[in-house]
Amino acid sequence: MAETNTRPPLYIRIHAADNVAIVANDGGLKTGATFADGLVLVDNVPQGHKVALADLAEGDAIVRYNVVIGYAQKALQRGSWVHERVMRMPTAPELDGLPIATVKPPALPPLEGYTFEGYRNADGSVGSRNILAITQTVQCVAGVTEFAVQRIKAELLPKFPNVDDVVALEHSYGCGVAIDAPDAIIPIRTLRNISLNPNFGGEVMVVSLGCEKLQPERLLPPGTIPITDQRGEGATDAPLDVVCLQDDAHVGFMSMIDSVMRQAEVHLARLNTRRRETVPASELVVGVQCGGSDAFSGVTANPAMGFATDLLVRAGATVMFSETTEVRDGIDQLTSRASSPEVAEAMIREMAWYDAYLQKGRVDRSANTTPGNKKGGLSNIVEKAMGSIVKSGSAPITGVLSPGEKVKQKGLIYAATPASDFICGTLQLAAGINLHIFTTGRGTPYGLAEVPVIKVATRSDLARRWHDLMDVNAGRIADGDATIEDVGWELFRLMLDVASGKKKTWAEHWKLHNALVLFNPAPVT
Repeated sequence: MAETNTRPPLYIRIHAADNVAIVANDGGLKTGATFADGLVLVDNVPQGHKVALADLAEGDAIVRYNVVIGYAQKALQRGSWVHERVMRMPTAPELDGLPIATVKPPALPPLEGYTFEGYRNADGSVGSRNILAITQTVQCVAGVTEFAVQRIKAELLPKFPNVDDVVALEHSYGCGVAIDAPDAIIPIRTLRNISLNPNFGGEVMVVSLGCEKLQPERLLPPGTIPITDQRGEGATDAPLDVVCLQDDAHVGFMSMIDSVMRQAEVHLARLNTRRRETVPASELVVGVQCGGSDAFSGVTANPAMGFATDLLVRAGATVMFSETTEVRDGIDQLTSRASSPEVAEAMIREMAWYDAYLQKGRVDRSANTTPGNKKGGLSNIVEKAMGSIVKSGSAPITGVLSPGEKVKQKGLIYAATPASDFICGTLQLAAGINLHIFTTGRGTPYGLAEVPVIKVATRSDLARRWHDLMDVNAGRIADGDATIEDVGWELFRLMLDVASGKKKTWAEHWKLHNALVLFNPAPVT
């Protein structure tokens, strides 16, 4: 800390047209601090917070990223601290009259020769891990399943050294819900597609209570489970393996546990025969997300992730970015990058659907930006959106997924999800990711049990303090010790090593993971 405090005052300005910049120094700067260009602070300004680069009159536009992020609520002197309490947020951009597929960037040169060691699946997908996942039709069985999983890990898993883990796909859905409501399709297809995630090797096992609304056959109807060679050549459909707790055969709690363990052993034996093989980097399906964001997110970690996103697209891989409320204010930037008018219109439909969803709950987009975001220097959702979008890099957006849908194409995909970290992660799992990248400025122990999560710190101070939770320090960009390109390549190479099982992320090391949270906009009865 002593070393960073001796550094001269430094601010970071994103664009020449910006009239605010963020203070880069650890711990922030005090009144009177003088920058190299002669700017003098007239307020104490915390790290990551904005300082006015010019005198601003009441009502003047406040510009960052060459975008109006707000309007001054009062006159602000050059060198003033600019924060959410002295700003008025702009109105949301309209969804009419947007630029449609107008940006035609030059084609990125292919990136060839990069591979990883993955598990090939019967449906053509590739896993980065070899995991037995136990699906549940309803929350009622969660305790039983978790009890069984702990015994499976202790008693069975050691017999199958080629299986990485056993996870219970616990959730809060399944009964007490309007199962036939139109929007019920979202949680149902989410759970269905999570059950078929590439990291589970096509081994689908279900624990059911028996009386729930979400019956196993409705969750996984015939034709949804791919056939593997071990289940019989020439079969027309994979059998649905269900342990129903209300079956008459179960007498007592331990008989339920015995049934779950007995079936789990069958799946473990099949998974144990699988081996990694060399596959091209094009088989990566990467979800990118940010949480606990700060003003450095759009300066260091997210631009580095954007550079890595372009590398992945050049390698033929699939990358999906999400968080509807965190990109809504930059919708014009997204529709203009669409590869076709159809893709642009699909994005607009998803934004309009979510606008209506928020309106139904009588909230607006100002509901996004947490106390931690504001403490980290993000004044409102407009500023947060500009820093969030850069994760998507510069490639054309080639596809759009509605919540819970599974990806079926390569390239850069917009997967519509809420901004909530755990709901977004759950929906990206359903979309079919085999790797997850999570950038953070405030810090979060977020993780997923189902896929590896690479954590990227936006600031060196966070990376030092959370040295055994953060996998990459993008704060070196702000420190002047690395470029965006340097960290982007570091991320790309780390993804290949993690996907190959050569390296474990810190979240994997500590076995940290968040609960699955299904997005259910339908009524609860």
